[in-house]
Amino acid sequence: MRSASEGSPLVHEGDSMLVPMRLQRFLARAGVASRRGSEGLMTAGRVRVNGEVKTELGTKVDPRCDEVTVDGVPVVLGSGPAYIMLNKPAGFLTTMSDPHGRPTVAELVPSKKFPGLFPVGRLDMDTTGLLLFTTDGDLGQRLLHPSHHVWKTYRAIVDGRCLDGDLEPLRRGLTLDDGLCQPARCRVLEPADARIPGFPRLDPGTTAVEVIIREGRKNQVKRMLSKIGHPVIALHRCRFGELRLGDLAEGSWRELTDEEVASLKSAPRLDL
Repeated sequence: MRSASEGSPLVHEGDSMLVPMRLQRFLARAGVASRRGSEGLMTAGRVRVNGEVKTELGTKVDPRCDEVTVDGVPVVLGSGPAYIMLNKPAGFLTTMSDPHGRPTVAELVPSKKFPGLFPVGRLDMDTTGLLLFTTDGDLGQRLLHPSHHVWKTYRAIVDGRCLDGDLEPLRRGLTLDDGLCQPARCRVLEPADARIPGFPRLDPGTTAVEVIIREGRKNQVKRMLSKIGHPVIALHRCRFGELRLGDLAEGSWRELTDEEVASLKSAPRLDL
């Protein structure tokens, strides 16, 4: 193997131009992370070229002959970004590492197979359900930006008998300690719709509700329901934009279909 040189000729394979390029561009094109995220991987010492750690942002590589690894996993052009859905169980932090050694979602997804995999948004440790992961840094940032937030559907078991009228403040947009919330879509569920694995059974002192929001504030759904006098006992996210868990078992993951990826890249919408 040899290092890339700036004077190397262009090589075309199909529609791809395999040319010497900056290392962070190579990583971004391979779907490991955005360019900025790739620079972070480099400066953290996680990227090697032909076995040598490369932290200089001016480093160039030749995809035809240089071997690039991230955390020991080979990276090649053409593999494309990864898009993964996890049915998160309770008891796991939404982070890829924890300095205190607590369980994290990294234990549940193929992070070694897909270097640079990261969660899009977060679910609280005791919240279950659909959590999206990707190596596509640009898409991840866009989905989290306020102007592109997708609709997220949650089902909750709350304390007390909650009536439809009790949810009206959420529909109007109530104010929390960090500001005014955008109007939510919400409804009281029939008991049959609240049958979610791991959820407590409904009893006369609890109610199942559905809340659909576009924002992603910390503990937002819990705080909204607590504000109207119905603290959350259990919370589950069943939908993220057009993505649905379906029959994906708790603790399991799967890659998204091409159609699902396309739906994420299109304008957010929700058909009720």
